[in-house]
Amino acid sequence: MAGTSHARDAEDFFAGEPVGLETFRRVDAALTALHDDVVVRVSRSQVAFRRRRGLAALWVPGRYLRRAAAPVVLSVATRERIDSDRFKDVVHPGPWMHHLEVTDPGQVDDEVLGWLRTAADEAGAPADRPASGAPPRGA
Repeated sequence: MAGTSHARDAEDFFAGEPVGLETFRRVDAALTALHDDVVVRVSRSQVAFRRRRGLAALWVPGRYLRRAAAPVVLSVATRERIDSDRFKDVVHPGPWMHHLEVTDPGQVDDEVLGWLRTAADEAGAPADRPASGAPPRGA
């Protein structure tokens, strides 16, 4: 679960980035309400959310790109591709990584929370078993 030290670390990470900080608070609150084993890891490049595996990350594109279109990007990892025009980019192999440019924390809406729920459920499930608890494929 995200602790207060992680919140302080995230506040430091998003210093001067109010959209990033409020987006972090929304994502953190949503994920920790879903699962009590969500861990927040703050590194130099991102704020990552994990269970057994990584499920989402927030990062500041302006630190890496000359012309960033958004103050923060939410990257969501799922086993299946999510089809939505809201994503700036979707990459694979490994888990499908969906990159959502966030210009307003209000963009973390019910649709995005649904994607985060899927990612969090999958990140806590054993690799060979779907998050639904159904038998592994091919069994």
